[in-house]
Amino acid sequence: MASVASPVIFKEFCPLYYLLNAIPTKVQKGFRSIVVYLTALDTNGDYIAVGSSIGMLYLYCRHLNQMKKYNFEGKCESITFVKLLSCFDDLVAVGTASGRVAVFQLVSSLPGRNRQLRRFDVAGIHKSSITALAWSPNGMKLFSGDDKGKIVYSALDLDQGICNSSLVLEEPSSIVQLDYNQKVLLVSTLQRTLLFYTEEKSVKQVGTQPRK
Repeated sequence: MASVASPVIFKEFCPLYYLLNAIPTKVQKGFRSIVVYLTALDTNGDYIAVGSSIGMLYLYCRHLNQMKKYNFEGKCESITFVKLLSCFDDLVAVGTASGRVAVFQLVSSLPGRNRQLRRFDVAGIHKSSITALAWSPNGMKLFSGDDKGKIVYSALDLDQGICNSSLVLEEPSSIVQLDYNQKVLLVSTLQRTLLFYTEEKSVKQVGTQPRK
């Protein structure tokens, strides 16, 4: 006798009102009321990170049900990319429309972890919108790509509070995705996908035909 298949159950996922209600829909700048748009998103088991059009990063802690806000000093500009990482410390990298990149080392209540919020800046190499960010698993390396094809490598020393950055690759079209593992950086642009071997500083293209 043929077995009866289990019925398929559809589940509707509702909007995260507890998160959305903690983010203002408008802010006041002088005499002007500015609409806040949500422009970037990343999640992991501990946090939900939301970038906005006013340069404010909203970071929701899923364990404590708390929302915190972080921003860049100076000009308010749209956040275009955010990337979370949970390793020994919790880190979040943020990129903006003008090419600014910052790393926030978050405060932790666990023993031996970071007790004070710290920020590291990737100094002035990108001049255009950040389109991709990728962490190494240990949080010591950050790769950032922009819409002009530049890829920057930043070496972070969290103990010493140092961030050293350098241009490692330049493509003729916009970077759309980055991923890093085992000394190999996977790069996707509007025209091609390639593997960048960070030790040898060599490039191997994936496939032979350019994207149309």
